[in-house]
Amino acid sequence: MIGNFSFTRALPLLFTALLLPGWATAQSAAVAQIPLLDQPALHSAKAQRSVLLALTRAGERLVAVGERGIILLSDDSGASWRQAQVPASVSLTSVQFADAEQGWAVGHLGVVLHSADGGETWNKQLDGVQAAQLALQSAQQGDDAKLLKAAEWLVADGPDKPFLDLYFSDIRHGYIVGAYGLILRTSDGGASWQAWMHQVDNPEGLNLYAIRALGDQLFIAGERGLLLRSTDGGQSFQTLESPYEGSFFGLLASRSGGLLAYGLRGNAWWSSDRGDSWRQLDTGVESALAAGLELNDGRLLLASQSGELLLSGDGGAHFDHRRTREGATVAAVEQAADGSLTSVGLGGLSARQDIQAMARP
Repeated sequence: MIGNFSFTRALPLLFTALLLPGWATAQSAAVAQIPLLDQPALHSAKAQRSVLLALTRAGERLVAVGERGIILLSDDSGASWRQAQVPASVSLTSVQFADAEQGWAVGHLGVVLHSADGGETWNKQLDGVQAAQLALQSAQQGDDAKLLKAAEWLVADGPDKPFLDLYFSDIRHGYIVGAYGLILRTSDGGASWQAWMHQVDNPEGLNLYAIRALGDQLFIAGERGLLLRSTDGGQSFQTLESPYEGSFFGLLASRSGGLLAYGLRGNAWWSSDRGDSWRQLDTGVESALAAGLELNDGRLLLASQSGELLLSGDGGAHFDHRRTREGATVAAVEQAADGSLTSVGLGGLSARQDIQAMARP
């Protein structure tokens, strides 16, 4: 378990902004933030320009989440947005819908929110206080002294550890991952959660930034080049030999069966054998890659924190370079129901772009 926050100084602006607002270096600071877990997010006329960190589809609806518990919804492919009702005021870092109605969002102070109506309203399923207690109960049932010490530290330190990503295979089965190697799973749609750190080969408690499925296998990417794979339906995760020592911030599983891991300093790596071997892609950028998406036409899209958009129609062998219209930072991208592209970042929502027109200079 890492006992300090020095690694954040090496992160680019986007990920520093993502991590730091909800983290406290002292227990008293963490405790002071607990009321935010039960304080409804304020509605604001400036919500669309607030820091937004994740974006997804709920059927044909777009759902964006970000700082202070802001969740925005669009039913016209991003032309207009409205703010949802949210029961907590903490920054939200990731969101996923298993179908058009059932969705989850995770974020700072260990919060997990659930929506059963396509994102209109949300309820809190879990927070960092409860997650730490689950970790302690799980560790007390085993014989791993290091894991027990880490769990005791989680409880003592307060709920200042963020969840950073999630993956639900359906409306019942899902995983959430986050800082300091936190990973929990549910088999009942989040009504209950199990701490799962003891099933993951991550003895240093490295931060877990992304989790995705490729076929019947699950993959996790994290700090210092950490790559993990589960071949038994998520029962256990084993370390893969990593091609890179820097942090991976995201994973993209393509419909063709390839797996793309991307992260710091424009690094992107492709595996066609489910993580057994990796090929480095020449992205041509130096800034951190913050988001990845497979478009409806099969092209791969990577986005950098500095607003660069990289398009590839040949599995990453070559990339065409474009930019967001405002040159804005990018935390997440999504293709809307009408085929247009929407992105979010430190400046909020970016203008929609015609993805087909982006094929030409």
